[in-house]
Amino acid sequence: MADALLGPAEIRELAGRLGVAPTKKLGQNFVHDPNTVRRIVTAAGLTPDDVVLEVGPGLGSLTLGLLGTAAHVHAVELDPVLAAALPETVTTRADVTKLTVHAGDALKVTAGQLTPPPTMLVANLPYNVAVPVVLHLLSVLPTLRGGLVMVQKEVADRLVAGPGSKIYGVPSVKLAWYADSRAAGRVPPAVFWPVPNVDSGLVHFSRHATPVAEVSRALVFRIIDAAFAQRRKTLRAALAGWAGGADNAEKILLAADISPQTRGEALTITEFAAIATAAIALGHGAKTSPAARHHEDADS
Repeated sequence: MADALLGPAEIRELAGRLGVAPTKKLGQNFVHDPNTVRRIVTAAGLTPDDVVLEVGPGLGSLTLGLLGTAAHVHAVELDPVLAAALPETVTTRADVTKLTVHAGDALKVTAGQLTPPPTMLVANLPYNVAVPVVLHLLSVLPTLRGGLVMVQKEVADRLVAGPGSKIYGVPSVKLAWYADSRAAGRVPPAVFWPVPNVDSGLVHFSRHATPVAEVSRALVFRIIDAAFAQRRKTLRAALAGWAGGADNAEKILLAADISPQTRGEALTITEFAAIATAAIALGHGAKTSPAARHHEDADS
């Protein structure tokens, strides 16, 4: 695999030939260090049978590393120039028959587009879309058993934060609905071109069973959003708008065996699911139309 990977000179030559200048709008910071690529592939824990979904392959640095291990790689690229060039780059360095390029937005990916179905998500994600992309793909691709994403260090810390932490919030809890996560290391700015002004972090996650099968993800996520919209408030106050009043919120919380004086940052995903279960039992779980809930399920 070592000879196939792209180094700094190859990255700049390829970008120059394509007329590509990395843009902040698309969050483009291309990895040009082969050792970092090897580290990411190893940390992902891929098997030869895995089908990998890569978001934002860019010039193909990580793609080549993934092709050296996985059975197949689906690469989703928003930039049409980069999407069109990727197969040619791969052809000279790896088995291009193991690659399928999808030109488009990862936030619009559906399961039906990807054959064979992906089992792992491995990607270098722009910080501004990292959380929505991960949550969307976990929601629409039940075949994903886990993944490894490289994101801005601050985002990585939030994704893996636990209850009680100052940085525990909506991304932490929503990812916990789908998977167990852990920090998998820091990545220095020097391995990217252009060099970002922040460190990056690796987040590894493994899918687990839904915390509570009887309640919808959309309902639980509405409760999470309400709890953290005013995170300094107690849950009795923070959930008042969602529950139709502070008294209703208190009744639901007590039914879920949660103190109304608790703050959202103290709750696990299982406890948020318990609030949803109690709300349904008390007749407060169907405040939106089925169409609206379907829309929320698609976007959460």
